[in-house]
Amino acid sequence: MELQARSLWLLTEPLHAVCYFDEECRSLGRALGLKGFWMGYFASRAAPLGAVEPAAVTAVLGVFAPGMVARALPAAWRIAGPAHVLEERGTRAAHALRRIDPGLERTVSALLPSLQGIVDDAPATARPLFAANRALCDHADPVERLWQLATTLREFRGDVHLCVLAEEGLDGCEALVLAAGAGRVPRDTIRLDRGWSEEEWSAAADRLRARSLVDAQGDATARGRQERDRIEHATDRLAARLLHALPAAETEALLHSLEPVTRRVLASDVLPFPNSIGLPHLDEPVART
Repeated sequence: MELQARSLWLLTEPLHAVCYFDEECRSLGRALGLKGFWMGYFASRAAPLGAVEPAAVTAVLGVFAPGMVARALPAAWRIAGPAHVLEERGTRAAHALRRIDPGLERTVSALLPSLQGIVDDAPATARPLFAANRALCDHADPVERLWQLATTLREFRGDVHLCVLAEEGLDGCEALVLAAGAGRVPRDTIRLDRGWSEEEWSAAADRLRARSLVDAQGDATARGRQERDRIEHATDRLAARLLHALPAAETEALLHSLEPVTRRVLASDVLPFPNSIGLPHLDEPVART
């Protein structure tokens, strides 16, 4: 089931991720009068929770520098309220998916019941972004509903991933330094993308070196790579709770049906590789069992 949980992520994350890389989606902030991409990003990620303060958003997102979040919130809420942001983000994401896959309207109905069943059955305790997004999965537009369901599933995985990082004794900056050192995210851009100063990044690297997780050049050591593997396996194990709602045959059918949809998104080149969300390219058929 852990392998299927990873496959579910690989097949739904690209559907969600158009909201970060499609040009119309990236212009959401400017369209609402916000100051650029990052203010729009934090407003749209946090909007399901309501007009929350930056300290809470920093904790819920986990890997962003507090100062970066505080530059966007709560200022964004004085310009565009959460409800307006949510309406705009869903509409733009659905437009993006339709542009990429004009035939999606005809195939999406077969995906929705199983995805909705997974989302409805999953536990919300200690999964704040999942719980907040689950309440938004009632869109009448089927493509927008597909995007929201994919978003809700990825936020479940994100919530449990942060629990694993905390259990392993890694703060947000340390987690990024280790991920960059292991080649999971682009080392040359991830620090700035997540708002950490050179001093904060260097201090986090020093702490990891003291634990023998990275070397003097910032590369993950053998022990560090083992740590990264342990984190991913633990995340898969916790995310596998999502699949308890479906019989094995229905899970297999869902993954099989998702794969061609996701591959059309990947073939559009909207998503860059490598990328800051750590999503790998699907070079081979996705393992499902």
